[in-house]
Amino acid sequence: MTSSASLRHGLVQELTGRGQLTDPAWRSAVEAVPREFFLGDTFFRVNGTQWDPVRREQLGEDEWLRLVYSDTTWVTQVDGISPVDAVGSLAGRPTSSSTLPSLVMRMVELADIRDGDKVLEIGTGTGYSTAILCHRLGDELVYSVEYDETLAQAAAQHLRTAGHTPNLVLGDGLRGHQDGAEYEAIIATCAVRNIPPSWLWQLSDGGSITTTISGWMLASGLIRLVLDDEGIARGRFAGDTVSFMPARPHERPPRPTFYQHPGKTRRTRVSPDLLDDWTAHFVAQLAAPSAELAHTADGVALVDAATGSQAWTEPDGSGWTVHQDGPLHLWDQVEDALTVWQKAGSPPQADFGMTVTEWDQVVWLGDPSGPRWRLPT
Repeated sequence: MTSSASLRHGLVQELTGRGQLTDPAWRSAVEAVPREFFLGDTFFRVNGTQWDPVRREQLGEDEWLRLVYSDTTWVTQVDGISPVDAVGSLAGRPTSSSTLPSLVMRMVELADIRDGDKVLEIGTGTGYSTAILCHRLGDELVYSVEYDETLAQAAAQHLRTAGHTPNLVLGDGLRGHQDGAEYEAIIATCAVRNIPPSWLWQLSDGGSITTTISGWMLASGLIRLVLDDEGIARGRFAGDTVSFMPARPHERPPRPTFYQHPGKTRRTRVSPDLLDDWTAHFVAQLAAPSAELAHTADGVALVDAATGSQAWTEPDGSGWTVHQDGPLHLWDQVEDALTVWQKAGSPPQADFGMTVTEWDQVVWLGDPSGPRWRLPT
């Protein structure tokens, strides 16, 4: 029978071979923390458009552990339903998961955490990443906030089983946790549309925030921001093509079924196919932050959650036509931003940065004096 310890060692070797885990302290943490303690006996596996519950008892111990220690994200909740309670396959959106270990380690390494740092984690989830932090820093220096009460209770049990008792908080992670401040680092394992001011207030001078900036188009950018003594946080995007589930309060609002309106019609200057590019998708989201993006049979559609404005494209001979309806000309906004990006040479996301104050949050291209877009706050 394959042992958990040997599989953890194999995972360390895999991540080290990719250039991760250059710090021996993080290698030791991955070697020490049993991931199976944090997955229970069931998780969801994607099957087309549905989620199948996968049960330990049905797979057998060797196959179960092989899956646990694969560098894979395993979904642990779909629309609030646990795989333990699922009687069959489910359709819906994942609402919690055990993040793939390589991304857990990428986040903590990017955060540049040092021995003795006090860390606030936003989104306890299963508790696996919390345990990784505890192994490195000690339980007393780790604070973790979870929004979902059921998940929080399960994570607390997982952590106790693993021998850790960090400072666990049930509440809205966007408020941080003032009672534990000040923190040298805040790490969010959920995506946010903007940086909550409470995170800035609860950082020590020189402290950092490591998170993914996302939005209702579901584009994403990983960034580390460092707070200076004037209360301004700055940083550049890392360029990684990674994403997290949105923080519950930042999720997209429900909207009615989309029906195409003829609206005003013109030829496009930019192909909607460009939105398949990681950075172009992110730029489009910056330009229309309250719009959702959907792919249709013929092109793409943008729908603004706040105003009901819409834009949709369709092929037109050798090019594309866009239809726009409502108070916002969504495609104009997106097209203008993409044109600016293209004129700059279509640089990768790592060429973008961000400046955050209590009152204003701006993403810029090149340097802070370059093209800029404000985040919704």
